[in-house]
Amino acid sequence: MDRIAINGGARLDGSIPISGAKNSAIKLMAASLLTDEPLRLTNMPRLADTMFLGKLLQRLGASVVESDGPDGPQTVLHTPEVLGAIAPYNLVRQMRASFNVLGPLLARTGQAKVSLPGGCTIGARPVDLHLKALESLGARIELHEGYVYAQAPRGLVGAEIEFPFVSVGATEHALLAAVLAEGTTVLKNAACEPEIGDLALCLIAMGAKIEGLDTPTLTITGVRRLTGASHAVIPDRIETGAYACAAAMAGGDVRLVNTQVPFVQSLLDKMTEAGVQVDADAKAGEIRIRRGPERLKAVDLVTDPYPGFPTDLQAPFMALMTTAVGESHVRETIFENRFMHAPELTRLGADIAVSGGEARVRGVEQLNGAEVMATDLRASFSLVIAGLAARGETTVNRIYHIDRGFERLEQKLGDCGADIRRLKGDGEEP
Repeated sequence: MDRIAINGGARLDGSIPISGAKNSAIKLMAASLLTDEPLRLTNMPRLADTMFLGKLLQRLGASVVESDGPDGPQTVLHTPEVLGAIAPYNLVRQMRASFNVLGPLLARTGQAKVSLPGGCTIGARPVDLHLKALESLGARIELHEGYVYAQAPRGLVGAEIEFPFVSVGATEHALLAAVLAEGTTVLKNAACEPEIGDLALCLIAMGAKIEGLDTPTLTITGVRRLTGASHAVIPDRIETGAYACAAAMAGGDVRLVNTQVPFVQSLLDKMTEAGVQVDADAKAGEIRIRRGPERLKAVDLVTDPYPGFPTDLQAPFMALMTTAVGESHVRETIFENRFMHAPELTRLGADIAVSGGEARVRGVEQLNGAEVMATDLRASFSLVIAGLAARGETTVNRIYHIDRGFERLEQKLGDCGADIRRLKGDGEEP
C-alpha cells in the first residue's frame, strides 16, 4: 500500500492549479443516466472516486470516455440504454456518493436495486432522508439484505418535500429524481452548497426546469425527457481551502489559480483573523497566500452548512492551528466522529483534546515528524499539512484516502518546493 513521505521545513513558493470539484463531478456523472444522449463534462478531476463511479456507470450500460480536450480534462458519458438497474455492493461500497445513482435509475427506468453505501467512516450519515424524498415522489421502497429496492412503474410524481435539516446528499438526490417526475416538486430547507448549484445548471443545460438556484427553496417542473449537454465542472473549493491551509502552514508565497473566491470566503476570513496574509482576486479566480516566519494567532471555529465554514475543511484548519499562539476551539456540527485526525496529529506533537463534538487545540512551537495513518479523505490531507511544517520526516500511511479526492498532490506541492514523495508499500519510490 502506497505511502507519502514529507521532509518538513521547506518554504512553499509558486502556483497551484485547482482541479474540478470532486463533490460536483461525481453527481454530474450520475446525472448522465437521466438521458440517452451524451453528456460531456469538462474540467473533470482524475480521481479514484471518479474512476470508481465510472466503473459503476459502465456496469449500468454507460460508455465512459476520458480525454484531454481544448477545455482541459474531459469525460463523455453516454447511456443509450440502461442495462439492468442494479448497483452491486462491491462497487457502491467503495464510495458513498455512488448511492446517488438510485434516483436517476428510478426516474428513467421505474425501478432500481442499489446497495446501501460505503465510503469514509466519519459518522453514521444515514440515507433515510434520501429514501423519504423518493417515497414522497411516489416510489415504493424496500430494504432487504443490504440493498434498496425501489419501484415506480408509472413514473415519479412531483411533491412538496421539506427536509428536517439541511442535507447536501438528500437535496442532490431529490433533485436528480424530480427532474423527470410528472408535475412540480418543491424542495424546502434545501442545501445551498455550490455543488448543488453546479448540478442544477448542468440539468438545466440538459433541458430540466429548475428555479430558486442558490436558495433554500428549489422548484422543479418535471419534463418528459432530458437531452445531452456540455458542462464545465466548477473548481474544487475543498481542494482550494486545503492548499490554502498548506501554504499558510509551511510559510511562503503561493498563488491558487483557477478557483472561485466566494466558495471559500468563510475559510479566508478565519485565515486572515489568524494572521495569514490573504489577497483574493475574485474576477481572476486567484487567491494569494503569504506567511512569514511569525507564528499565527489561535482562532475558534464552528462548522456550518454553506456559506458557513465547511466541515470538509475542519481537519486542514485544525492542522494549521496546532502551531498557532494560544488556544483554539473547533466545534463540529455536521458529522459526528470527525475528529479521527486529532490522535494522529498528536503523534506529531500537537496538543489536542477532544470532548464530544468539540476539540481544544493548544498551539505548540514545533511539530516533529512521525509515522501517521490517514483515517478518511479530508483527515489525510491535514496530516500532509502538518508534515510540511514538522521537523524531520513524516510518513502518511493509507493514502488511498488522499487519492480519492486530491489530484496529483505530490506534484502540486512539489512544484512549489515541498520535499514530498510517494513510496510503494515496500518503502521504495514508484
